[in-house]
Amino acid sequence: MARYTGAVCRLCRREGQKLFLKGERCYSDKCSIGIRGYAPGQHGQGRKKSSEYGLQLRAKQTARRFYGVQENQFRHYFEVAERKQGVTGDNLLRILESRLDNVVYRVGFASSRAEARQLVGHGHFEVNGSRVDIASYLLKAGDVVSVCEKARGTEKMKAVIEANGAKPVPQWIDVDRDKLEAKVINLPTREQIEAPVEEQLIVEFYSR
Repeated sequence: MARYTGAVCRLCRREGQKLFLKGERCYSDKCSIGIRGYAPGQHGQGRKKSSEYGLQLRAKQTARRFYGVQENQFRHYFEVAERKQGVTGDNLLRILESRLDNVVYRVGFASSRAEARQLVGHGHFEVNGSRVDIASYLLKAGDVVSVCEKARGTEKMKAVIEANGAKPVPQWIDVDRDKLEAKVINLPTREQIEAPVEEQLIVEFYSR
């Protein structure tokens, strides 16, 4: 699967807002949005007027980049959300939030979603006592995510957890930092999801 390997700060600048792709840097004075708050490229500072399609596209790209999901997988998530009962946009965000890499990031076991994907891929986490190395694994209510025993003693994991120990945790997840585990109490409602995403525009984009 194709993977973006360029400068991730360009993605934030292209979408015109912080997507928190680089962990601590995003909260510092070095954040590219604060330094160069315009789109990258030769014409980044030019005047631009977005069409209806352009607004829908940007909403979709923002969501993709925020959660670190490739195009085909994002389209698949939308199709699954469309088949579920309820509001399609809310269903889509609920699916994205329930990814293992997102939950690892949300509870402070990683500094960014990219780092969370790497740690999950290296087999540092367990779900309900079984090791899972698939970042896109979808969690359900009642699932327990924990740092595996071998990873707890590594300097990398200790540093990450110490740096993110004060991060606020979403209401739909219960964290025990002493045991280094987090339990999904329930899948989040739209009000519980903090994401710079206009899901209705995404629905309109795929409904064209």
